[in-house]
Amino acid sequence: MTDRPPLPPFTAATAAQKVQAAEDAWNSRDPGRVSLAYTEDSVWRNRDTFVTGRAEIVAFLTAKWERELDYVLRKSLWAFTDDRIAVRFQYEWHDPAGQWTRSYGNELWEFDGHGLMRRREASIDDVLITAAERRLTGPREPGEPDIPLR
Repeated sequence: MTDRPPLPPFTAATAAQKVQAAEDAWNSRDPGRVSLAYTEDSVWRNRDTFVTGRAEIVAFLTAKWERELDYVLRKSLWAFTDDRIAVRFQYEWHDPAGQWTRSYGNELWEFDGHGLMRRREASIDDVLITAAERRLTGPREPGEPDIPLR
């Protein structure tokens, strides 16, 4: 099995690297790329949807990014232990009719010894916004401050 650094046990620096790597991958909107960060039998809870394994992850993300257009995400490290990371995040997207949404959430991640995520639990709430209220328009810029609460 190939390692996916940084590996547990995490430090503040390596946990932050893992969070940034996840943000970068999700912002690619490439389900295949994103799925490689998870174990073959990874288990997810995303809102009210339960997903198991890479094939289901790819299917889930493909459908997600077909309906959540121009998706842009920011993740922020909240806490960590040896093999777990807690993250808060926000992302913005619009539906095919042009309605913008900002989605707020928290994720709990658990990793195996190879640095692959074996469990992901996400709780997410949506707030409708106007295009003028958007604040995320592309990948994170160097030195960009942490995401505001609202």
